[in-house]
Amino acid sequence: MLEYARQLPTINHYGGTLVMLQKFNSKLVLPIFLASGLIALLRSVWAMMPVTLDQVELMAWQDLPLFALPPEPDPAAQEIVEQYLEQLSSKGALPQNQGVWIQSGMRRLATHQSKVPLPAASFTKIATTIAALEQWEPSHRFETLVSATGSLKDGVLQGDLVITGSGDPFLIWQEAIALGNSLNQLGIRRVSGNLVISGDFYLNYERNPEIAGQLLRQSINGQAWSQVIAAGHRSMLPETPKPQVMIDGDVKVATSPIAQKLLLLRHWSLSMTQILREMNIYSNNELAQMLAQAVGGAEVISQLAAQHAGVPDQEIQLINGSGLGVDNRISTRAASAMFMALERFLEPHQLSIIDIFPVAGRDHDGTMLARQIPVGTTVKTGTLREVSALTGVMPTRDQGLVWFAIINGGWDIGNFRLQQDKLLEKLLQKWGTIPELNKSTNYKPVLLGDPQRNEQIFIP
Repeated sequence: MLEYARQLPTINHYGGTLVMLQKFNSKLVLPIFLASGLIALLRSVWAMMPVTLDQVELMAWQDLPLFALPPEPDPAAQEIVEQYLEQLSSKGALPQNQGVWIQSGMRRLATHQSKVPLPAASFTKIATTIAALEQWEPSHRFETLVSATGSLKDGVLQGDLVITGSGDPFLIWQEAIALGNSLNQLGIRRVSGNLVISGDFYLNYERNPEIAGQLLRQSINGQAWSQVIAAGHRSMLPETPKPQVMIDGDVKVATSPIAQKLLLLRHWSLSMTQILREMNIYSNNELAQMLAQAVGGAEVISQLAAQHAGVPDQEIQLINGSGLGVDNRISTRAASAMFMALERFLEPHQLSIIDIFPVAGRDHDGTMLARQIPVGTTVKTGTLREVSALTGVMPTRDQGLVWFAIINGGWDIGNFRLQQDKLLEKLLQKWGTIPELNKSTNYKPVLLGDPQRNEQIFIP
């Protein structure tokens, strides 16, 4: 699916990815703004005319690798970055542990150790996002089927309750509670038989089917809740009832298909777009690991990310899908390239990176807490005990969309975050702001445990 990222977008003023190619002194200059979703928000500000290209020039651009950018940085931007690095150094942060990449279109604006893979923390989740979208469409939803092997009489299911999973990585407490309430609405209060788990069923990131089944058994019976499940219920809509479904038998894991069963409910997960956004805004390590295992592991993710970002394999070195551990290493240049690859892929789906990553000024929870990132900037953060990282895209008046990545190695995480935000603010002061950013977005707040995603099949 990410084959889109290797194709040249249609060039026009009114739709698709906006690409401005200008001729100057008979040389082809390529300030390419690779972000259709974000650019759609800026069209009212940038009055640009349609551009036509000579076919030879077009092919020449299409074959140009991302990492073959013009070598000359912007002197003023480079000076700002040098001052930033000097400030960090004065606080004991070693220059060899820092990386910076700043780019606008095909112009490199400022760099420091941009090709060196450094411990990148949750930048890893950008690569996991790429691999997930290679595996599933953005609109993909996982289904979990709830069936019965017997009849319903006086609130008692005379038989087994069968759960058939399809690999939903984000079936959490709220979803299980809503499932229990849907069973109550069918009139089921008790199951005389067993709770049978079939297929790839996970609950709250537990992959062992028997343990996941035990957690489900507990979740659908409000009298058996732990404090953790009760906390999940408090995060749901205030009027959400506590389910009351008691299982008389045991939790069993099916070793073969169960032929004689009646389908009661079909539970639909959040869309892949929504799942990825939940992962990225809250930097959910468990969810990232669930997705990573589903797509083939860290090695597969590394290869896919490097391929679609157009950078050498050695610039993306991963040991897992979450970013936990300093052995996950990514260069700042590769981090920006991955962000751009995602934007190019999402465009044909009428989506943008603002739909799967947090945006300053719109999102205030999760990794955006206490940050002073310029409004309208789409970002991914990363944090370990000795690493603070920030990458994303910042709309500006003079440079268009500025793609950046910053990795700081050291122990002063609070200061790293503060200085990252200040660096972006200084660059924005130099290049100018654009008013009315990110007023339009496909994103709608996620309702965890939404009963509308439980489709009733059986009519009592």
